[in-house]
Amino acid sequence: MAIAKVEPLTTARALRGPFDYLLPERLGGVGVGSVLLVPFGRRRVLGVVVEVAESSELAPERLAEPLRALEAGATPELVRLGLWVAREYCSTPARGLELVLPPGIGRDGLHVGPRLELMVAVTASGRAALDDGTRLGRRQRDALAALVREGPAPSGEIPASELEGAAAVSRETLKRLEARGLVALRAQETRRRPSVPAVGARSRQPPLSSQQQRALTEIVAAIERGTPRELLLHGVTGSGKTEVYIAAAEAALQRGRGSIVLVPEIALTPQIVARFATRFGDRVALLHSRLPRGERRDEWQRLSSGEARICVGPRSAVFAPVADLGLVVIDEEHDASYKQEGDPRYDAREVARFRATESRAALVAGTATPRPESWLALPRLELPARADGRPLPPVELVDLRGRSPGAGPLHPRTVEALAEVAERRAKAIVLLNRRGWSPFLTCRSCGRAWSCPQCDVSLVIHRTSHEVPDDVGGWALRCHHCGHAEHAPPSCPDCGSVSLARHGIGTERLATLLSEAAASLPVFRLDSDSAARTGSHLQILKRFDEADSGVLVGTQMVAKGHDFPDVVLSVVLDADASLRFPDFRAEERTFALVSQLAGRSGRGERGGRVLVQTLAPDAPAIRHAATHDAAGFLAGELERRRALRYPPFSHLVRIELAARDAGPAQRAAELLAHGLGPSLPEDAELLGPAPRFRLRGRDRRQLLVKATRREPAVAAVRAAVEGLVADGAMREVALGVDVDPQ
Repeated sequence: MAIAKVEPLTTARALRGPFDYLLPERLGGVGVGSVLLVPFGRRRVLGVVVEVAESSELAPERLAEPLRALEAGATPELVRLGLWVAREYCSTPARGLELVLPPGIGRDGLHVGPRLELMVAVTASGRAALDDGTRLGRRQRDALAALVREGPAPSGEIPASELEGAAAVSRETLKRLEARGLVALRAQETRRRPSVPAVGARSRQPPLSSQQQRALTEIVAAIERGTPRELLLHGVTGSGKTEVYIAAAEAALQRGRGSIVLVPEIALTPQIVARFATRFGDRVALLHSRLPRGERRDEWQRLSSGEARICVGPRSAVFAPVADLGLVVIDEEHDASYKQEGDPRYDAREVARFRATESRAALVAGTATPRPESWLALPRLELPARADGRPLPPVELVDLRGRSPGAGPLHPRTVEALAEVAERRAKAIVLLNRRGWSPFLTCRSCGRAWSCPQCDVSLVIHRTSHEVPDDVGGWALRCHHCGHAEHAPPSCPDCGSVSLARHGIGTERLATLLSEAAASLPVFRLDSDSAARTGSHLQILKRFDEADSGVLVGTQMVAKGHDFPDVVLSVVLDADASLRFPDFRAEERTFALVSQLAGRSGRGERGGRVLVQTLAPDAPAIRHAATHDAAGFLAGELERRRALRYPPFSHLVRIELAARDAGPAQRAAELLAHGLGPSLPEDAELLGPAPRFRLRGRDRRQLLVKATRREPAVAAVRAAVEGLVADGAMREVALGVDVDPQ
């Protein structure tokens, strides 16, 4: 008797699996990772087999049988990974397992299938029928003549779609010919492959420098040893880290091992994707959520079958079915987008570490601006100079202190520098990490400020354009948290005044100002509004790349890994804005953002420079970024965090509780705090409950655990949350746990 222990794919936190099902002989091939459709109460649900046992605590007659098994499933290794994610991030087994299943599997048992193409081959009888007087209809004769005229492919078959296009041959006609034995029809599976557009500097295969070769030697040695090893590849912008990744992946392939290459955001890093695709061809597969479901399914299948051995993608690619994993690369490891926002709130960098350890693979975390956690914990491989030998661009700090608030956002030094770019017919990148036209709107007469009815935040002013789909027309007020949008009013509804003031500046208004300040330079805006449509981000980057000259303006999107040799000027506006955030990572993020944007300049023969407009030129993050001094910044930042007992000298766990009304959220938070406090390890500190701003119509409360030891703190939180849910105290409250919040 075989028993399948199945975790149902449901969202309920109170559910405690796995559940036992009796496996009949017809399902003898079911194993760990198989996906089954099972009866579950009055419902039918999908479930994942997490164990196959010989016996159950229940009598056989009390066990139900699965209804059927799906063809798709996960490997036992990936099942262990999914369950680890669920435990480590205080989620449910179902949500952890959903991360490792093939794309396109729905909870109703339906899934995306392969794309089939009808292939046609003319038979000997069909060739003879054209000459021996066999009675044929006009369409049938035209179809046979077209088949013979097109000529046989190497396989002797032609896609039916080609005949439909070239000779207007219908499927009905082909089926009639098949019934008469004059043609042979066959359905053939065809792969749906994502396109990889070329943007920016063209891919080439230069010889590795001595520094790159030393780094590669260390990485290859780790792959060959077959013991897990983690390395930090610290290289300045333009130092050739991608070429080291490619050479390491090639070395892994030569040793029969696969690779996973993680990039922060697939939409914003087309160049590294294109370089891998150019170098490795069909051995590379791309996995990311923006792919159509059919393409994701086929790319996953290519990896699962071993047809592709290298996976490139953002955080979700860490769950790719790559067998014999020998190398895991985390490019731009400092980037916060590696943290998942929805449950489970996993950090792909930590998942990559776990997977590399389990697979006995080498892990390489690469960046020009390392996180303090990585700098402290990992042995370093240094690439201190650009691969082409050119110097890093000089950085000029433009001090805005004492400047009149009404002087405008562009300093005269910036306007002069843009004029020089226009004169040289070159390119510039300008960063302002704030979307929209203006951050908020007020009435000058009564002081009213427009805020979101669902969230405790101001509405942002947007100007409708052809780039941004909008159904409110004209000027709009939008919430950047819940998506609420409304007309911008012509007058104040409270006092009737028409004296309304727009405060501050966003990328929309900046793009307009740049068009006026440098009229001869075309302006290209890249932010999440202008790039809202699928593929539009690539179109914007491609237009900028193909232009003779121009300015790319946008949010942090413009600082992520782009390599445009014609860029001779990078400008950061309001560089110290992120320093004002109430976040212990504010200094780190400011340093990374300024340094990364600075690295976009001077990558070609024309050289380059950087201007940083700031009210805080003496801030350590900005001062060290101006001198490209990552080591100096991190030394000071680590000392500050050690004194304040912040990561990497502690671990944080945030628990958020949300409800329609403040009462249930507060009561649930107090109950959780009461149960959690005594169970925490002695070195842990519990802060809260404290209110958070209202979001999407829900009042929120949060608890924060600060602990030296991660594992016992996470275990205590997990037990407390599960106990609270099991007692039914959370019926009106949504709960989320964020381990190591970003």
